[in-house]
Amino acid sequence: MTSIGFTPSGPPETVLGAEPEAARERLAQALALEGDAQREAIVAVLSDFPRFLDGWARLGEIGRDPIERYAAFRVGYHRGLDTLRQNGWRGSGYVRWEHETNRGFLRALAGLQAAAAEIGESDEDERCAIFLRQLDPTWPPAS
Repeated sequence: MTSIGFTPSGPPETVLGAEPEAARERLAQALALEGDAQREAIVAVLSDFPRFLDGWARLGEIGRDPIERYAAFRVGYHRGLDTLRQNGWRGSGYVRWEHETNRGFLRALAGLQAAAAEIGESDEDERCAIFLRQLDPTWPPAS
């Protein structure tokens, strides 16, 4: 039998760094708009900041149909995995909602889960749900 060692502090936690201030400001301005103007403004932000995780998540939230939502969330999710790895995440450990800088990735993952359910991709829906709870055992967030 192999013994398993646990560190006193528990699993490692990854907190992503802040996105560029200009990207965050422009996204906030875009979110204040409505309809097509909002969508166009978010797309413009992503054109200048294609690695902006919250931008992809927000684009997914306003997608015009299930496939467009799914695609935007999936881009945010995959870019988020790349960003997590660049920040020391090694495939396990916490990425909690309580840290504002993690929320773009978590929004994209939660959106991917919802979009997968919407298009009948139940295995992806289930994988995303499990992954969210592995990353943050208190998922879903209160706000």
